[in-house]
Amino acid sequence: MQFQIVGEITEIERIAASSSIHILEILRKQYGAGRWRKLKGTAMVRLSDGALRLAEVHWFEAHGIGKRKMRIKRFLD
Repeated sequence: MQFQIVGEITEIERIAASSSIHILEILRKQYGAGRWRKLKGTAMVRLSDGALRLAEVHWFEAHGIGKRKMRIKRFLD
């Protein structure tokens, strides 16, 4: 599903870090070594059909690499 974040991501929480991440080796192969964390937060997203929805989003992040593999986990509205 294609989407775009509109505004800021709020209520950010860490779900997992380093060895607790199941796809850690994939992240390191694709994007490089780093201190990887899995995070979740709430954001307003614009879907590919133009609709605006409030959603819980999950992503992986490492210092110097940034946010990767962002996805919508569920809609909150």
